Amino acid sequence: MSAGVRRKLRSVPLYVMVWLVGIAMVTPLLYALVSGFKSTDQLSDNAFGLPSPWVTSNYTDVLASGSFWRMLGASTLIAVGTTVLTVGAAALAAFALARFAFRGREVLFTLFAVGLMFPFAVAILPLFVLLRTFGLLDNPWGVILPQAAFGLPITIVILRGFFREIPGELEEAATLDGCSAFGFFWRILLPMARPALGTVSILAIVSSWNNFLLPLLVFSDQTWWTIPIGVQQFQGQYATDIARVFAYLILAMVPALAFYAVAERQLIGGITMGATKG
Repeated sequence: MSAGVRRKLRSVPLYVMVWLVGIAMVTPLLYALVSGFKSTDQLSDNAFGLPSPWVTSNYTDVLASGSFWRMLGASTLIAVGTTVLTVGAAALAAFALARFAFRGREVLFTLFAVGLMFPFAVAILPLFVLLRTFGLLDNPWGVILPQAAFGLPITIVILRGFFREIPGELEEAATLDGCSAFGFFWRILLPMARPALGTVSILAIVSSWNNFLLPLLVFSDQTWWTIPIGVQQFQGQYATDIARVFAYLILAMVPALAFYAVAERQLIGGITMGATKG
């Protein structure tokens, strides 16, 4: 038996495992998608069969709802604001921690790294009191600022590793050409770290989009409700209409799935490059 055949045979269990995991993840999504085209009576009589007839009104009614689009816009605004603030602040902090030598640098970086182990739920009560004191309840900044703060540790850890890999000779050459420290950061470092910036941006957007607890804590006004809160409220409102709830869940997932489908290569490429450099 040739070496190539033996390698392929050794890879069979891995491929089987990947297919099994993929099927386990896709099956619930397909079930929810198809169930959204049924009526509740059809779900009771034939839970796993195809719709007969296909009920499109479950999806069209959600798409015609202004509240759904308002929540979609609120989630998008908060996710973009969180990402810009997180990546901007973390890039500056990571640049200082990676390219400047000063007393206490490693201690400071360790503090950021320890922040990765700090559970968000522990800070709920003091965070609520702080937001109420500053008048940030029912205000998108009441969600954006805490999300950015909790997103800084992982973003700084990732960016610092990339920034440290930039050769020092390149910085010296830029300095000799009259480039300031910030000029080197803005004109040379950031463009070279584009894969890392893309990776942390995707992580920040996905984390913000899926956040349920913080928007629920901050927003009592429906104007700024996000998609995760909308899912909960919709489930409570249409608890007896399971098919309509399935349709709402699928439509709520579509933006995140579409974004991930577009950004998948950037995310995997950035993580792979970081692992290679490490």
